[in-house]
Amino acid sequence: MAVTRRGILIGALAGGGLAVGYLLRPRRFPMPLEPGRDEYAFGAWIKIAADGVVSVAVPQVEMGQGITTLLPQVVAYELGADWRQVSVEPAPVSAIYANAVLAAKWAPLWLPLLPEIAENPDGFAARRFAQDHRFNVTADGTSLAAYEGPARAAAASARALLVQAAAARWGVAPEQCEAANGLVLHEGKRLPFGPLAAEAAGFSPPDPPPLRADAMAEKPGEFPPGAPLRRPRLDLPSKVDGSWTFAGDVRLPDMLRAAIRHAPIGKAELSGFDESAGKGLKGFSRFVRGPDWIAALAGDWWTAETALDRARPRFRVARGSDSSEADNALDEAMRLGTPTRLHAEGDMAAIEGGLPVQIRYEVAPAVHAAIETGSATARFENGRLELWIGTQAPEAAREAAAAALGLRAADVVLYPMPIGGSFDRRLECAHAAQVALLAKEAGRPVQLTLSRRQDHFAAYPRTPAVAVMAARTDAEGGVAGWRARIAVPATAREFGRRFFSGEASFGALDAVADVADPMALEGAVPAYAVPSLAVDHVPANIGLPTGRMRGNAHGYTAFFNESFVDELAHRAGREPLAYRMAMLGHDPRLAECLQRAAGLAQWGGGGDSSGQGIACHLIGEGRIAVVASARRDENGVRVDKLSAVADIGRIVNLDIARQQIEGGLVFGLGLALGCSPNYTGGRPDSERLADLSLPTLADCPAMEVDFIESTDDPADPGELGVAVVAPAVANALYSATGLRFRRLPLFAEDM
Repeated sequence: MAVTRRGILIGALAGGGLAVGYLLRPRRFPMPLEPGRDEYAFGAWIKIAADGVVSVAVPQVEMGQGITTLLPQVVAYELGADWRQVSVEPAPVSAIYANAVLAAKWAPLWLPLLPEIAENPDGFAARRFAQDHRFNVTADGTSLAAYEGPARAAAASARALLVQAAAARWGVAPEQCEAANGLVLHEGKRLPFGPLAAEAAGFSPPDPPPLRADAMAEKPGEFPPGAPLRRPRLDLPSKVDGSWTFAGDVRLPDMLRAAIRHAPIGKAELSGFDESAGKGLKGFSRFVRGPDWIAALAGDWWTAETALDRARPRFRVARGSDSSEADNALDEAMRLGTPTRLHAEGDMAAIEGGLPVQIRYEVAPAVHAAIETGSATARFENGRLELWIGTQAPEAAREAAAAALGLRAADVVLYPMPIGGSFDRRLECAHAAQVALLAKEAGRPVQLTLSRRQDHFAAYPRTPAVAVMAARTDAEGGVAGWRARIAVPATAREFGRRFFSGEASFGALDAVADVADPMALEGAVPAYAVPSLAVDHVPANIGLPTGRMRGNAHGYTAFFNESFVDELAHRAGREPLAYRMAMLGHDPRLAECLQRAAGLAQWGGGGDSSGQGIACHLIGEGRIAVVASARRDENGVRVDKLSAVADIGRIVNLDIARQQIEGGLVFGLGLALGCSPNYTGGRPDSERLADLSLPTLADCPAMEVDFIESTDDPADPGELGVAVVAPAVANALYSATGLRFRRLPLFAEDM
């Protein structure tokens, strides 16, 4: 069979081990990359211009995690490109860029909604689902796992074609040539990629792609081999000089600005407003009503916001979410609810009934508090919608906008924009539908920007949770049996119904009210070897819609587990580090993280008044251990230092890996000390970032981060720090003060 350029697309995706899926169900997709003038496309991932600039298509949104550097770095290594000539462009929505890794991980969320697949699942269901739904969602740190292989295969094919073109010019065998630093070389002769691109695009690519030898096995600390891991981020210069364009920076001719007011969280509808409020405001255009929102259009955002203030919109709320009701629902579920056992190992009889140690922990709701609030720009002309939006789920945003206007998704052109921090907030796409309606009503382009208060109104927080951790200890104080009973909504399944089937918030909440949800308890199985172990989920209908957040369930299950094991160590009179190490003989990687973190922090044993606390956790194949030095004084909680050691497998870019761990630690610190609004009648009490007790720059501790060298596949570093910092700080505060903090955020602990 002849190898074609289209075959490269299939071959590249087969780099993820899914070639058989194509053979079972062959499909053809249009080429997603459109070469510009003097540019030549090499498959779905790479364009090379006549001036030698290599453009890499990245199908994941850049929201600070560095993916617009990581994937181009992989391509540059495999292609032999000069890093100074590498650029990046967001990939268009296409089935070719389907994130099958995330689709497989989220299968429990979409399989129940597709009975024709759920009844007959096979090994390729996730790939088929991801392609059919153009599912290139950015979440759960799956970018490298999903796209490194395909991008690298495409780069290897492009390199082979460039070498063929140069070899043909010189009349030599391609095997005698090499590509490096943007040049093809042969015995002192050299040709840049640019002049070769046109000829190279005319050759048939090799099958399979000739990947470079995996030198990572020999030099795990270097990528690419022989070069430092500190390649500068491609997005850094424009972010420093302010030229990086976010959704709120889009400017279109004759564009109106929109401000919005959302109903309180609950079953609510707009009941009235002062329609004359905009009169006399220069630049004011009109009000636009939605089912549970109202927006004002004007020549500038401030005028639109002022018009809404004057209009004083009123909402009829039938079922407003309330924090006290949520707390009561969790209490009732914990006391009276029927648990579902999600994990069991060992002798269950040893952990039934009332165990000698039973401790309750609580976690309040938390909001994302991303720097950039929701923003989108839309233009509707001739039955076609153009949408500029920062989203983690581009196809879901297209579908939401299309549904709002009664269009087909094919009639919506989405321009993916970077995001100024998301933390899974931009998996929700309500503002895509809102701005689409505004653009249609206005007959002009409209840019919608949410105020901080409205962003909090529209956000679904990370779920609250309550756990009763119980244990039976042996004669030496070691853990003989461990039982976790966790009351929490089926938050992941609730999100899944909103995301995959478009259900309204309370419809999704009610539909899963009594459903067990393993994804809502991810991380609840401790890392330690325990003879008898059980994890029970008690579903709770708390009357508050919840959503995903960076760290997700690990953000509270790590707090439960690592606080509990610390308490067990102190009850047994054992040193907390040694107590953990005794249960990690099966996981030497996590044990090494603990030992290295202790050395990095000059661990003193966590004794009385030391102010040191230790914690560890694993997410997938990623592992981390953290030692926190903390104190509490008249000004509140103060964390002076965090020392972390992570094992995230092979590191592609050391600086980005460190940034992700450090950023996760600071984000987790914010969740440990604040980020938790109270809801009354569906209204959160936080209107500003200042209301959330977030750590300021002055509050950020000194941080030391180190990594274990490894040749294993890369694991995501972005959520590890988020999960582990809260228990480390809580354990440190116990060491410093003798007070055990069992509720997040920590300052809300009732002492």
